[in-house]
Amino acid sequence: MKSKYVILASALLISVATFAQKDQIKGAEKALKGGDAQGALTILKDAENSIVNAKEAEQAQFYFVKGNAYLELANKSVDTGKNLSLSAESYKQLIEIEKASGKVKYSTQAAASITDIKGKLINSAIADTQANKHSEGAKKLYDAYLLDRKDTVNLYYAASTAVNAQDFDTALPMYEELKKVNFSGKGTSYTASNKANGNEDGFSNAKDRDLAVKLGTHENPKTEAIPSKRGEIYKNLALILVQKGRIEDAKKAISDARKTNPDDSSLLLTEANLYLETKDFDTYKKLVNEALEKDPKNADLVFNLGVISANAKNAADAEKYYLKAIEINPNYTNAYLNLAALKLEAEKPIIDEMNKLGTSAKDMKRYDVLKAQREGVFKAVIPYLKKANELDPKNTDVSKTLLGVYKALEMTAEAKALKATM
Repeated sequence: MKSKYVILASALLISVATFAQKDQIKGAEKALKGGDAQGALTILKDAENSIVNAKEAEQAQFYFVKGNAYLELANKSVDTGKNLSLSAESYKQLIEIEKASGKVKYSTQAAASITDIKGKLINSAIADTQANKHSEGAKKLYDAYLLDRKDTVNLYYAASTAVNAQDFDTALPMYEELKKVNFSGKGTSYTASNKANGNEDGFSNAKDRDLAVKLGTHENPKTEAIPSKRGEIYKNLALILVQKGRIEDAKKAISDARKTNPDDSSLLLTEANLYLETKDFDTYKKLVNEALEKDPKNADLVFNLGVISANAKNAADAEKYYLKAIEINPNYTNAYLNLAALKLEAEKPIIDEMNKLGTSAKDMKRYDVLKAQREGVFKAVIPYLKKANELDPKNTDVSKTLLGVYKALEMTAEAKALKATM
């Protein structure tokens, strides 16, 4: 008989606990309706440990009220990002509970709230980045991605924002996940100007955009191709891995990406840049030449070959590549600057020899020869420096170098005219 009393006592304890949970949930609902979201959460906290033993309907109600309380705090700008994420987590738990039970009461409203939270997280992240709070923005964008993993563009922006925050430890797993899902970001944007505020509004498709124009709310419709972002993704992934000393992992990541996306030329350039970063100039040159076969009019690639040749003390090749870059893009300022610098390198051995000469007739004769050679060097760089100065007039280093050349050649009129513009 004694065991029956024990069973009865346990049943009474469970019953009392159940009534207590119901009262706590109702109390939390009442506090929330009265505008005390924090008070509602305090009440629910007392029921947190025992809610797992409650009926599924009560568990769903518990998480629904909890989600509403966190959302209310976020709407009042109290730890916005944190409370939006906690609210969404509560709603997701209730949806899982109702899905398992087969009885749906709160899930529809919870799903709508999650969509609303996603939008709020993104808008809050945009505000954070505009205020240079990149770490906070990255966290919110990643939380928005977790709410809807199909919307991988939020993962991409989360990773990019983390890089802007110099938070490479946070960015790395995001880029690795982008690699895993083979994110491209390539697509088409449909925009039109909002007549009411002048903003450029985006539309999910051309049909919706054209309808807005037809209704008269928008004008100036535009359709633009969105290029693949894989090159940028793998470049950042590789740079972070290199920074962490994981060079082989970086090489493998880009190599795998190229195998998966053989027609994406941005990945070839990214792989080339990786070898440039790691000072493997032979492999870089090989990859750049491969890229030039596909894109022979890429002035940046040709220019970089010039830089590598100059670093390798191969002046002839460097000059050839710089001139080729200018041929492709006549306004390539850095190519003119590097050509001038390359030519001016010939001055140093001339000056060194001039300084060693004495005052004998033979030395004076040699001095005149060297002086003529030096003047020849200066005359050769004038066209490049003048063009660089024309393209970048605010670059004081260029104007000062050009002024020095004019003075060395006793070109007084030119020096005076240049000085007047400085």
